[in-house]
Amino acid sequence: MSVTKDMTIAETVQKYPTTVEVFQRYGMSCLGCPATQFENIEQGATVHGIDVEELVKKLDEASKG
Repeated sequence: MSVTKDMTIAETVQKYPTTVEVFQRYGMSCLGCPATQFENIEQGATVHGIDVEELVKKLDEASKG
């Protein structure tokens, strides 16, 4: 798995730009927010009421192309 729930949101987007669309689809469109620098995917998903396992799966799929 390329993407893990422990990765920061900023790190994920920087490393895998194709994940931006997935974050936006799940209502996490605040990718420019300073919190993305230290907030990991699990924390962001929890704050937004999103199933973290489902989100990570979709992010991982997007990271592959």
